Amino acid sequence: MDSSFYRNPFVGFIPRREKSVDGQTLWAALCSLSWVQWGHFWCGWLAWICDSYDFFSVSLSVTNLEKQFSKPANSITTAITLTLLFRSLGAFIFGALSDRYGRKWPLIANLLLAAAFELGSGFVQTFPQFLAVRSLFGVAMGGIWGLASSTALENLPVEVRGLASGFLQEGYAVGYLIAAVVNLWLVPETTSSWRSLFFLGAGLSTFSAFTRLFLPESEYFERAKAAELASGRINTNKTRIFLRETGQMLKRHWMLCCYAIVLMSGFNFLSHGSQDLYPTYLTTTKGFSEHDATVATIIGNLGAIAGGTIAGWLSQYIGRRLTVILCVVIVGAFIPLWILPNGFSALSAGAFCVQFGVQGAWGVIPIFLAEMSPPAFRATFPGTAYQIGNMVSSASAQIEATGGDNIKTTIISNGQPKVVANYATVQGILVGVVAGFVILCTIVAPENHGSHFEKYKAAFEEGAGRDEEMLEGDVDPGDISESPASRPVSVKEVNEKEFDAA
Repeated sequence: MDSSFYRNPFVGFIPRREKSVDGQTLWAALCSLSWVQWGHFWCGWLAWICDSYDFFSVSLSVTNLEKQFSKPANSITTAITLTLLFRSLGAFIFGALSDRYGRKWPLIANLLLAAAFELGSGFVQTFPQFLAVRSLFGVAMGGIWGLASSTALENLPVEVRGLASGFLQEGYAVGYLIAAVVNLWLVPETTSSWRSLFFLGAGLSTFSAFTRLFLPESEYFERAKAAELASGRINTNKTRIFLRETGQMLKRHWMLCCYAIVLMSGFNFLSHGSQDLYPTYLTTTKGFSEHDATVATIIGNLGAIAGGTIAGWLSQYIGRRLTVILCVVIVGAFIPLWILPNGFSALSAGAFCVQFGVQGAWGVIPIFLAEMSPPAFRATFPGTAYQIGNMVSSASAQIEATGGDNIKTTIISNGQPKVVANYATVQGILVGVVAGFVILCTIVAPENHGSHFEKYKAAFEEGAGRDEEMLEGDVDPGDISESPASRPVSVKEVNEKEFDAA
C-alpha cells in the first residue's frame, strides 16, 4: 500500500494514466490472450457462479422451507446466517492452501467438497439437519471466491483486469439468475420440489472442478518454480517459509487487514441486505405470486450483470474508488423506486436500478482487493477479508425478517385488507444507511491502480516480505533479485516511468 495513503487518503483519487498502464489498448490486450489465460478466467468465473447458485437456492426456497420444516421465515433465515458465519473459516483455510501450494488443486478440492454438501442439503429430513449441513457448506463456500478471483485475474494483462473483475464478480448475479430460472420452471415440475435446486447445484460444482482439472497451474506459480530450479537452490522448507512470511505480512499490514474487513463488512451488508430477503419481501409485503417475485428477481439480476461489467470496465479509466462511489450513489437514488411502488413494472425497474448500483460497486471489488493486497497473499487476504465481512453481515436477512415482522403494514389481497410484515421499510433503511457507510469507507481507501502484482514473489519464496515492502515504495528495486521470475515492478516505478514517457 502506498505510504501516501497514511498522509492523505485523497491523493490520486483519479489515477494517472488510468486507461492503459503499459501503453496497450484494451482491445489489443484482449486479442493477445492465450487459450490458457481464457481458460483460467472462465474457470474462476464458473466456480463463482456455483458458489452463488447454491447460496441463493436457500433465499429462493424460504417459502417452501417454511412449509417443509413448519418454521417461520426468521427461523429459516438462520440457515443463511450460519452459512455466512462459517465462510470466513473456509476462506482462510483454502486461501492459505492456495497461496502455499498453488491455485489448481486447492480449488478442485474446494469445489468437490462444496458439491458434497450441496447434495447433502437436498437429502436432509429435519430442520436441525438442514442447519448443520448449511453450516458445513459455509466452510466449503468460503474458500471459492478468493481462489476463483486470484486464478482468473493474475493471469491476465493489467489493461484487461478492470473489465475482467466486473464480469468475474457478476458470476454471482449469473448464479442467482440461474437459480431463479430453475426455481421458476424446474422446481414446480419435479417431485423433489425445492430439493432439485440443490441436486443441480451439486452437479454444477462437480462440473466446475472437472473443468479446472484439465487446465495447468497458474503461470504465477509455474514461474516461481522455474526460478527456483534455475537458481539451483531447491528449498525443502517452503511451508516454514510460508508461515514466517505470513506472520511478517500480518505484523506489517495489520492496519490494512482491519480496514479491508471493515470495507467488506459494508459491502456485504449492501449486497445481502438488498438480495437475501428480496423474494420474500415481494411475496409477503407486496402480495406478489411466487412466479412474479421470481421474474422480478431475474430482472434485478440482469441489472446486476450489466452494472458489474460496466463498472469494472469504467474503473480502468476513472479509478476503482471513484467508480465504487458513483455506483453506490445510484443505489441511494433508486431506493424509493425499489420499495414504494406496488405494481410489478415499477418494482422490477427499481430492482434493476438498485442491483445495477450494488453489483456495479461489487464489480470493482475483485481487482480493487487484489491490488490492495500484500502481493504474495492474493488468495488469503482478499478471500478472508471478504468472508469475515460476510460473517459480520451474516444476520442481515434475520435483521430484516425480524424488523419486518415487528413493523406491520396493510395490503389489499383478493379485495380484502390484510396485515403483513413490512419488509420494505426495513430494507430501505438498512440499505440506505449501509450505502452511506460504504461511500465513507471507500473515500479513505488505498488505491494501487494498475498494480503488477503478478511480478512479485510467491508466499513460499524467501524475500516475499521484501516484495511487500516494495509495494509501499520503501525498498530500492535494485536490492531485489534480478531473476525474470522474481524481479518485481512496483506500482510507483511503473507510474513514474509512464509519466516521464508522457
